[in-house]
Amino acid sequence: MLSPQVFPAPPFPDHALLDSGHGQKLERFGEVLLVRPDPQALWRPRLPEAEWQRADLTFERESDRGGRWRPRPGAAAALAREGAEWHITFGGARLAVRPTPFKHVGVFPEQAANWALVEAVVMRLRAELGRAPRVLNLFGYTGAASVLAALAGASVTHVDASRASLTWTTDNAEASGLGRNALRVLCDDALAFAERELRRASLYEVILVDPPHYGRGPKGEVWRFEEGFAPLLEALSGLLAERALLVLSTYAIGYSPLAFQNVLAELPGGSVEVGELALTEDERPGLPRRRLPAGFCARWWRGLELG
Repeated sequence: MLSPQVFPAPPFPDHALLDSGHGQKLERFGEVLLVRPDPQALWRPRLPEAEWQRADLTFERESDRGGRWRPRPGAAAALAREGAEWHITFGGARLAVRPTPFKHVGVFPEQAANWALVEAVVMRLRAELGRAPRVLNLFGYTGAASVLAALAGASVTHVDASRASLTWTTDNAEASGLGRNALRVLCDDALAFAERELRRASLYEVILVDPPHYGRGPKGEVWRFEEGFAPLLEALSGLLAERALLVLSTYAIGYSPLAFQNVLAELPGGSVEVGELALTEDERPGLPRRRLPAGFCARWWRGLELG
């Protein structure tokens, strides 16, 4: 049986997908158990209901605009209060986990496959170039990739339209021992920033882009993927250094990986691979390990050896 291409993820001891099914997933972040909706989990759960009821926090959707986290009776007081926060680690990064009204917690473990790739590329280029490679993280959210790239020796520019996400990013940088000013952190519209950088003839060795389907910039700019992606990619193509890596991630966008393969193949002189990001469930004796889809990913590179 043929399997879809899934980018392999490195070990992540502070996270585990314990079970999934019936549109939900049961995860561990550090020592805290969470239940969150996931529409990709079409199958039946494998663990008994009693195991799911051990979750410290369960997300309950109240509308299409969000919901709330219900603590388990007897859960630690620090988790039951509003603004709960704890930290997990990945490599040298220490990342804040904060349950939000939109079911996200600020860390996307499926992205560990890309974190590891960027870290390896940055370390290799730093040794070969004799300087810090330049990394641009657009739609960078809470900055796990930015922090890990900086820890690997990169000069990082992190762009997001949400000031709250940028504060979260600098919190993660500080918690990871980098200091609050270690990253160039900008509140800006991704497309506007990329086009300005193009006019400045800026070049980056690594570009990460994880656009939503819809969003707004800090000045009310409207982002729609179907309208903004082509001009964004055109601008980014002019920002790529002679030796460079571009990583595109998408979730709930509605486009096929083949579409991303075709569009990235138009960038000059590079190679492309596409596939899915996924979370792999904990092993169950006698059962195959299931993988929960977590978005598409496309990678383009030039002048580098990956893998």
